[in-house]
Amino acid sequence: MSLYFRQLTAGRDFGRNNPACSQMENFIYLIGDSDTRECIIVDPAWAIDDLLKIIAADGYTLVGALATHYHPDHVGGSMFGFSLEGAAELIGRAAVPVHCHRAEAEGIRKVTGLSNSDLRPHDSGDRIVVGTVEVELLHTPGHTPGSCCFRLRDSLVAGDTLFLQGCGRVDLPGGDPDEMYRTLTQRLSSLPGEMMLYPGHAYGGRSAPLGDVRQKNPYLQVRDLVQWRRIMGR
Repeated sequence: MSLYFRQLTAGRDFGRNNPACSQMENFIYLIGDSDTRECIIVDPAWAIDDLLKIIAADGYTLVGALATHYHPDHVGGSMFGFSLEGAAELIGRAAVPVHCHRAEAEGIRKVTGLSNSDLRPHDSGDRIVVGTVEVELLHTPGHTPGSCCFRLRDSLVAGDTLFLQGCGRVDLPGGDPDEMYRTLTQRLSSLPGEMMLYPGHAYGGRSAPLGDVRQKNPYLQVRDLVQWRRIMGR
């Protein structure tokens, strides 16, 4: 089995004509099987035609999308008074399902206008298969109720759950500081230190082993929930 994996940077690899695209520092990921030439896209947003051209240029067929959470810079919709392309435009050009955690499905529907039939809700531990490549969905709430990470062999595509420096905000609608604390200290704590972290934004860098992130990210140095709530303004 041969893995196809690409980390695409907003404003550089796609969306070059959109100034806000580079300011948000989003990453989008392509995951696939280089034998079957099938792939899925993680958090399609900003410039759908650009992304589809990249997939086609690499010689792959898109068979699905994965959504880490429902915020418009990851799935499209309205943000700061302007409209972003996303999953709805993707499905309009390539009729593929959008996989998400079931606790996030309603938020994605509201933000994107997608229908129930467009979404494939999952539970934590479910696996999405692309060719012979398996991607495991891990429910990691805190940033939003259904935020999730995608585990791929020795890599973790983390969305806005965890960055190299910092973690996802908990002061937006659906955010929960206590759940974020449990995610960082319990749900992700058992993952091996050599696993590579690939975040949803370039806050602190593009990727790093989890062991390094645990040593250098101050949000992973908090002693207890009381201190955490104080940092989070609660």
